[in-house]
Amino acid sequence: MKSKICGISDPKTLKILINHNYPPEYIGFIVNYPKSIRFIKYDNLKNLLKINKKKSKYVAVLVKPNENILEKISLLPFDYYQIYGCTPKKIKFIKDKYKKKIIVAITINNQKDVLQYQSFKGLADIFLFDSKGYEKSFSFNHQLVKNLNLDKELMLAGNIKVKDNLENYKEIADIIDISGGLETSGLKDISKINIFLNKINKINNET
Repeated sequence: MKSKICGISDPKTLKILINHNYPPEYIGFIVNYPKSIRFIKYDNLKNLLKINKKKSKYVAVLVKPNENILEKISLLPFDYYQIYGCTPKKIKFIKDKYKKKIIVAITINNQKDVLQYQSFKGLADIFLFDSKGYEKSFSFNHQLVKNLNLDKELMLAGNIKVKDNLENYKEIADIIDISGGLETSGLKDISKINIFLNKINKINNET
C-alpha cells in the first residue's frame, strides 16, 4: 500500500517527508484553491518545488483549473495533476497538452456518485475517491468503492485519520491519501507524520 501526504506548504515539512526512512510515494500541493488553509501561492510554490523530491512524486492538486494556472505551473516539476471538477473532455485536453499523468478525483456521497469514474476510463492514471468536503475533512463510506473493476490504481481519501486501523484500507485501496489527519490546529504535525509513515511501512512488511 502506497501513501500520499497532501497539503504541504512549507520547506521544513517537505524536507522531513522527502528524507524520511519511509517517504510517501506522493506529496501533494494545493495549487489553485484559496479556500483551503493549505493553499500555497504560486511564488512560494515555485520556491518550495526547488527542493529535490528524491524518491517521491510531486502532485499538483487542482480544482477546475483554468488555462492561466495550467500555463503558470507547466514548467514546475510536477509528476501528476490531481484534478477535481473537470469533464472528461477537459481532462483529455489537459493530459494531451501538458503531458502529465492525471489523478482523476471523484467526490462521492453515494453509490451513484462512484459510477462517475466510468467516464474517465482511459484518461486517469490513478482514480482518487474523495469526499465532497474539498477543504473540509468530510467522510464517506469507503466500502462504496470496494471491489471496483478498475484498470488503474485506486487512491482513497476522505477524513482518514492516523489513528485509524490502516490495514482495513488495504483491501480497498492501493494508495492512502491523507492531509488533515496529519495536522494539529491546522498545521502538519511531525509526530503524526512519523506514526503514519511507520504504520504504512509496517503494513507492507507484514505481507
